[in-house]
Amino acid sequence: MPDPGPGTAPAPVIRPADPARDLAADSAAGADPDAFLGIDEPLPLGVEPTPTGHPAVDAALARLEALDGVPTEAHVAVYEDVHQRLTDTLAALDQDRPAGSDRSR
Repeated sequence: MPDPGPGTAPAPVIRPADPARDLAADSAAGADPDAFLGIDEPLPLGVEPTPTGHPAVDAALARLEALDGVPTEAHVAVYEDVHQRLTDTLAALDQDRPAGSDRSR
């Protein structure tokens, strides 16, 4: 880019707004973020979990699809269920591992 020359102010840097940060700040302040967007119902996220190849893990992650269109307050129960399923899967893997095996390998 050529030098604008003496006495010329540089162009201002315009950064796009970060709606996620703005909504988080509004939520922390007790405001309803959907009220600012004019949304009456939660929008689906449209995110599909990538299969891991481990049936128990894939089944747990598939539960996250139940969150689409569900109010945020209802997400906690699903997250807790997914967390418990993944914890149980990891515990089962530990039980299946032969005694004395080294995790660092």
